[in-house]
Amino acid sequence: MRVRPTFTALAALAVAATVAACSPSAPAESGGATSDAVLTIATTTDVVNFNPLIGNSRTDSWITGLMYPRMLTIDANGAKQPYLAKDYGFTDPTTAFWNLRDDMKWSDGKPVSADDVAFTINAILKDKPAGNTTYGQLVNVDSASAPSPTRVELKLKRPDSTVVTEVGFWMNVVPKHVFEPAGSVAKFANNSNWVSAGPYKLTTVAKGQSYTLERVTPYPFAPKNTPTVAKIVYRVYPDVNTEILALKNGDVDLIANSLPPAQVKNLQSAAGIKVEQVPGLGYAHMTYNMKRKPLENLKVRQALAHAVNYEAIRSVVLQGQAVSTGSSPIPPVLKDFVDPSIKEYEFNTDLSKQLLAEAGFGPDKPLSLTMIYSLQDAVTSQWAALVKDDAAKAGITINLQGMDRNTYLAKTSAGEYDIYAGNFAIMDDPTTNMALTYLPGGAINYTYVDDPALNELITKAQQTTDKAKQKQLNQEAAKLVRDNVYDNVMYMQNLYIAHSDKWSNFTIKPSELLSLVDPQSLANATKS
Repeated sequence: MRVRPTFTALAALAVAATVAACSPSAPAESGGATSDAVLTIATTTDVVNFNPLIGNSRTDSWITGLMYPRMLTIDANGAKQPYLAKDYGFTDPTTAFWNLRDDMKWSDGKPVSADDVAFTINAILKDKPAGNTTYGQLVNVDSASAPSPTRVELKLKRPDSTVVTEVGFWMNVVPKHVFEPAGSVAKFANNSNWVSAGPYKLTTVAKGQSYTLERVTPYPFAPKNTPTVAKIVYRVYPDVNTEILALKNGDVDLIANSLPPAQVKNLQSAAGIKVEQVPGLGYAHMTYNMKRKPLENLKVRQALAHAVNYEAIRSVVLQGQAVSTGSSPIPPVLKDFVDPSIKEYEFNTDLSKQLLAEAGFGPDKPLSLTMIYSLQDAVTSQWAALVKDDAAKAGITINLQGMDRNTYLAKTSAGEYDIYAGNFAIMDDPTTNMALTYLPGGAINYTYVDDPALNELITKAQQTTDKAKQKQLNQEAAKLVRDNVYDNVMYMQNLYIAHSDKWSNFTIKPSELLSLVDPQSLANATKS
């Protein structure tokens, strides 16, 4: 039987959310002065999609996030904070709401309204844009409406205690008057004549070279409603090493992606460079495609899990800048949900051989698999080689397929891999993450798992507002994931971002996706 939260419980949640989510105060007048300065940021990939409802890469998110606001943001401790929405909650078990600020405008002068938010949600539901994380978070949403210019209401198919904060945090709001005439949001390229409600608007694109964004006013999260920096330029480099050289030479002011662990100490002592520590909210993992034989066999997945030297990866590749999750999909930073009884897979090649033999593999029938990863991800590229070498000791051949990030994303979306190696940038809510990663049709269900017992646990966790019950359900789900190797979660990495010491007043937010390149951070940055 599914757990249904009572109206009283949801009403209490609504009151708590409304009280906690009071509108943020305007920036202090003593903030950085407006200047004609240009902040140049290094990235390793081009934009794939200028439509934020389609884009799925970090560079896409960094650039489109400066134009298309989210209703909520997040602080350094992982707590949701108001942004476009000033408060939010539930009016009854199947009706959720956001109340919006009334002082945000698109760069063409039209106000950002509840109609824009409702349109964005309904368009995602109708058009199902590929790679859109929000679509998976809207599974329990029937429709959105705008009863007033500043109020958005969601009609739910069933109670879902996560929808307000998760959709509010993850979804970029797009302008209805621009996107609706273009037809399907799943097909709209949005590759020119941009309109922005953020601190900056994209104006010039030189593919393979740079992306230039210019200041937009008014922007209520900057001093005197004006971003302090005149222009933001994202410059494309082939890899992190050339990014670092460009930073040292003064060609760029900030590296958007996190530093390889081996470079952290070097840059911490480099003249003219400052290294900021950014809280990690994600994890590195390998998933085994259960649609491809023999990976549907639990013993094969267990053999693969026991053929990985996790501690060596964290100490050698990560230079000790990572911690174990206990092979659980709930990282230790989320202390309220962690189950300390869940233990990491033991590195034991003899056990791997035994499990392979039980699955029918051995010297006369060797196991050979391919593993895809992004060459732009320097850390994954390094540990992929260790995984290959250790697997060979267990009699498993892993053929490494490193590729450029855009090809990697395309192959991931198409399920063209045996093993996927990569990172999940923000795991801000265990229930939502479980739904996206392990429910059938989940946007990042790269194992293609469909376990009825796991599905029931996740669905119950979505529907209850009882925190103790939600914790129990998530812990049970995490144990199922771990025991059945539906995901091989390897570590949570501490992140480090480098920038010129001539720049300051950045706001640090958790994860590589936000870090120092969050819109509020860049809108308040100052140059000495």
